[in-house]
Amino acid sequence: MTAADLPDPAAGPTGESPGGDPGGDVGSGDGEGTPAPPAELVVAARFDVGAGYAVHRARGAPSWLFAWTLAGGGRFRQGGVTVPAEPGELVALGPELAHDYAVAPGAAGWSFWWVHCPARAGWHGWLAPYQVGERLYRVAGVPEFVRGRVEAAFRRLHADARWSGEGPPPDPVSSRRRDVVPAAATGVAARELALGGVEEVLVLTTAAVAAARTGPAAGPRSEENVDPRVRRVEALLAADPAAPHTVASLAARVALSPSRLAHLFSAQTGRTPMRALRDARMRHAARLLEATDLPIGSVAAASGFVSAFHFSRVFRERFGVPPGGYRQNSRAVGSSSPRSTS
Repeated sequence: MTAADLPDPAAGPTGESPGGDPGGDVGSGDGEGTPAPPAELVVAARFDVGAGYAVHRARGAPSWLFAWTLAGGGRFRQGGVTVPAEPGELVALGPELAHDYAVAPGAAGWSFWWVHCPARAGWHGWLAPYQVGERLYRVAGVPEFVRGRVEAAFRRLHADARWSGEGPPPDPVSSRRRDVVPAAATGVAARELALGGVEEVLVLTTAAVAAARTGPAAGPRSEENVDPRVRRVEALLAADPAAPHTVASLAARVALSPSRLAHLFSAQTGRTPMRALRDARMRHAARLLEATDLPIGSVAAASGFVSAFHFSRVFRERFGVPPGGYRQNSRAVGSSSPRSTS
């Protein structure tokens, strides 16, 4: 199947209940709703749809979905939480949770870029401050000055997804194109370039919003006034996440009392030292899954988890897929073809 075989969103609603609300058990004949692309693929497109467009997935999608609204309005629902999708907003939905989305009530239409893809290990840190529900994130209030760059990143990642690896990469589509057919990255280079484009979108939107709220920032937080002892603790966690760190042991390394370190660290990073340790262990485990063939139990032990069962549970909570599925998705380069649109 090629991108040309995918359903046309302009053909009408997909999975709309009689009241215009795609929340019931609707969609395809098997009750599952609109199909989603395979977990390993990076698939991107721009849709310009009218009132009545709706998507419902009873089991969610096997990968992440990111949507950037250009004009009009939409709305997303996942895990019992509903959020609007307005111009200049990025909405992200994690995998394997029932969700639906549609043109917003009262809106004449909705123009938006979307991409289905697996998530990289570092993305959670950018998205975490914008979580509004279970695996549901909304980055609202993106400043005007960065929106053109975000749209350009989507157009470029769409072009990168079409690259065969031979000859120069294709040019991005014109910003005047309102309906852009889905492109699926089926090669290693195309996949990594497209994922880099998604990462660019995340960094641009979250950093710009953070800067608008709190002043200049180079990432999820400003580094200028971070206490060097907090930086030292973060470096210790990153260097050896499997070590049996405690608040007391970390505090001793930076000559602070445990209570003082806990307060200072939380105030400057927005998370406790032990939460930062778990995040460091998750990033380390994700890298091991991507780069090695170690058994899951060995990955758990090498990342500081005593129990492989506990590791699998918290890994799934963090990334939306179990460790084995994450490894498989990170290594698949796309012999499969997409089965559906956004």
